[in-house]
Amino acid sequence: MQEIHVDLGKNSYLIYIDKGTLSKFGNIVKNHLSINKAAIVTNGIINGLYGDTLKASLQSVGIDAITIEIPDGEEYKSFNGAMMIFDALADNHLTRNSLIMALGGGVIGDLAGFVSATYMRGVPLIQIPTSLLAQVDSSVGGKTAINHPKAKNMIGVFHQPKFVFIDVDVLKTLPERELKAGLAEVIKHGMIMDSELFYYMEDNLQEILCIDPQSIEQIVARSCKDKAKIVEQDEKEHNIRAILNYGHTVGHGIESVTDYSVYRHGEAVSIGMAVAGKIAVNMGILKPDVANRQNQLLEKCGLPIAFPDLNIDGVLDAIQLDKKTNESGRPRFVLAKDIGEAIIVENVSDDQIRRAMMEIKKP
Repeated sequence: MQEIHVDLGKNSYLIYIDKGTLSKFGNIVKNHLSINKAAIVTNGIINGLYGDTLKASLQSVGIDAITIEIPDGEEYKSFNGAMMIFDALADNHLTRNSLIMALGGGVIGDLAGFVSATYMRGVPLIQIPTSLLAQVDSSVGGKTAINHPKAKNMIGVFHQPKFVFIDVDVLKTLPERELKAGLAEVIKHGMIMDSELFYYMEDNLQEILCIDPQSIEQIVARSCKDKAKIVEQDEKEHNIRAILNYGHTVGHGIESVTDYSVYRHGEAVSIGMAVAGKIAVNMGILKPDVANRQNQLLEKCGLPIAFPDLNIDGVLDAIQLDKKTNESGRPRFVLAKDIGEAIIVENVSDDQIRRAMMEIKKP
């Protein structure tokens, strides 16, 4: 079992990465926390696959667990979704000394994290990500949020987990589209800070797409280490952590304007990275061949880099509401200078964004 330490002082925690070890989860909980009651927040699909294994593992060490099922989909990362969980926690008399476990992908992780940060002013949280996107990105770093109809992740709080438990074997049951969407975040890490990870993706993509355990464990561990390194420097995104938003400014706008129902998060981020690459090329920051190399890898992963039917004006409006805008109201764009190197640019104009989007929009 690999252990990655996220050094955040009193908020420090471990990321455990292994395969085929979900049944041993209860023992790890007991090593970290003294509790006897917990809530597993998940959706019906994941609960049917792994809920019984997780519950049995907890019961074997004396922890009584309830299961709270939330319908699948980004639209449930909302006040209504959060209220479903609050109601179940209150009805089952969970207290501040109980535990919330997020068993699922990014939506479940964000939603359960938001609830754990706010229920009774904060209860312990454990992240058990079951999608590639959550394993390589959203489960690490303590960001929790729900969506507002006008903007993604507008309402949230930083709330670090007690630990993150990753069993890469669960990816064997992940739908192909979800696996590919998660690869967008891996490519993102490669583009902004880890050229070796990017090259590894290029050289081992077929094995990764076939969910080869060794290759998957490699990209998950590498991505977690990369993200941990950034989070340790800037836990609450005052400066350098913003580079993790590469592709997300436009990506979140795309999700918002399509009511979170057309593109998976990773697919929207993939388009966002293509737009960011075009902006960087147009500004003379990035060489065209490097942008093309990024886009080729995204396409080989089965990810979109164009959007012929998208409302550009709507995306631009959504970007203006995004939480990543600076004090002048302009979006803070993360732009790649090369593979493995990114900068934060404050002076990207609406015209530059529009031009890049128009160029990317062409089939």
